[in-house]
Amino acid sequence: MSDAEKARDTATVRTSWLLSTPALVVLTFAASGPLLIMLVYSFLTKGQYGNVEWVFSTEGWRSILYSEDIFDPGVFVWADAHLTIFWRSVKLSLMTTVLTLAVGFPTAWFIATRPPKSRALWLFLITIPFWTNLLIRTVAIFEVIRNEGVINSLLMWTGIISAPIQITYTDTAVFIGMAYVYLPLMVLPLFAAIDRFDMRLIEAAYDLYASRLAVLRRVILPIVRPGIIAGSILVFVPSLGAVVTPRILGGGKNMMIGNFIELQFGQGRNWPLGAALSMSLLVIVTVALLVYVRAANRESPHG
Repeated sequence: MSDAEKARDTATVRTSWLLSTPALVVLTFAASGPLLIMLVYSFLTKGQYGNVEWVFSTEGWRSILYSEDIFDPGVFVWADAHLTIFWRSVKLSLMTTVLTLAVGFPTAWFIATRPPKSRALWLFLITIPFWTNLLIRTVAIFEVIRNEGVINSLLMWTGIISAPIQITYTDTAVFIGMAYVYLPLMVLPLFAAIDRFDMRLIEAAYDLYASRLAVLRRVILPIVRPGIIAGSILVFVPSLGAVVTPRILGGGKNMMIGNFIELQFGQGRNWPLGAALSMSLLVIVTVALLVYVRAANRESPHG
């Protein structure tokens, strides 16, 4: 490469950086800025009526795992309530991801294998829930599963049950609600991956006497794995930090970490603890995504 070409490439790179500078500045202050504020707040002392006092303290981080015994001041015990909320959040998020994957994969496969003229209609039907607010969708599923809702009324009308099944205000209700709300986020990435799938590979596998299970495991899943990873991330992350759905369907009794963080910045008036919980949630999401992506790409030749 000549000196003139090197100078031209250098100028092109410099120009590209200059053009992207405004976007980088916005991303830095809009994304990194709030995270930095939360990180700083997590190491401060809580104020008497909310806010923070600018005195360094690790009380917020310690309160995540330990709480002071009300009967024996100065003695710290495990914060069982906090750990229970963390476990419930991770468990329900994983269950939601698995259920949406189990339902979304055949749905995406069905849409991707339709004729091009009808495919657009099926995708349109999948995206209809996004036309309405999350709160409206959550209230709609609440009307379906409540004691006097569609499910219980139908079961009682058919004589299968004699009394309504208590579904609302339980972990099951939150699980159903989140699966319903986030299912389209799983279907769309899966459809994008399956739509690029070469169906001739399936015919070739059958010609080589592969079973249906072998075709699914050795041919289809490895190729559509990027769609599975993308869909799982799009479902797991918002499920872990969900606020509206657990509040309405859980009734405040089945709190998740998003509700707990909101409580600390509101009625709890413990901003350092809320900030520490927020950063802990960020760490959990990051670690979970790294583990999932590494496990999913372990068999990939390119990593």
